[in-house]
Amino acid sequence: MAGMDKYLKLAAAAAIAIAGAGSAPAQQAGRTAAKAVKQPARIDGKPNLNGIWQVMNSANWNLEPHSAAAAPAAARLVGAIGAIPAGLGVVEGGQIPYKPEALAKRDENRRNAPAWDPEAACYLPGLPRATYMDHPFQIIHGDNKELLFAYEYHGANRAVAIKAVEVPPIDTWMGTSFGSWEGDTLKVVTLAQAPGDVKLPAGKMQENGVTWLDRSGNYLTSTATVTERFKPDGPDRMIYEATIEDPSIYTRPWKITMPLYRHAEPNAQLLEFNCVPFSEELLYGDLLAEKDKYPKK
Repeated sequence: MAGMDKYLKLAAAAAIAIAGAGSAPAQQAGRTAAKAVKQPARIDGKPNLNGIWQVMNSANWNLEPHSAAAAPAAARLVGAIGAIPAGLGVVEGGQIPYKPEALAKRDENRRNAPAWDPEAACYLPGLPRATYMDHPFQIIHGDNKELLFAYEYHGANRAVAIKAVEVPPIDTWMGTSFGSWEGDTLKVVTLAQAPGDVKLPAGKMQENGVTWLDRSGNYLTSTATVTERFKPDGPDRMIYEATIEDPSIYTRPWKITMPLYRHAEPNAQLLEFNCVPFSEELLYGDLLAEKDKYPKK
């Protein structure tokens, strides 16, 4: 409830900030669209980042350059519908600089995808992956003390407090984010992303799970620092950068870059994607199959 209270307060602040331009496009609980209005270009001297944003790329399939390929699972059932689209990649330099043992872990993830992918299980995506999934996200920017990022996938969200970076008290799926402004660029540092022990299909448990960066098994660990930058590039576009530092698995920091686009349709809104029911067969299908072995009394 505390997270929802914070969400509503930020939504109300966003509505107040644009009230001078007409009716507020704030969403009721972040889901109900209101009439589109012309928003002010700046809030307290900083760019107005309010809106529904989304990428137009295949980064969620693989951050690195990749060719089109057959569906990673059930290809006989879904055919071309489930095929992997080609992508030019968004990693600066083309490749993620894994250490040899970390590359072996990436390859293990890849061999077990999509079953081991947290997205398939409807687990929270972490950062920066939440930004470039197939679902849009909303930035609620009411003042320059705190912003809220709400994601359509799984109803995920994160608050970005404009304050100095601190050591988070606990690790979580989405980590803890700290914001600051570099001129007109919003900089966000996220620490302490850690899923903990993860339930995999067929009753398997994975100790000390990791945050997947895409459907190809690229990943980061709980010791990673993710530094994002959101730089406005026109009225409805931002350049998004994320630099990832994790000396435990990478030989050096590395960066991804991509444009983000603000939805311009008048009824733009986040829709519900409660994916938990869609993952139950994957996670618990073995238990259902075992149950079916025994006749009902």
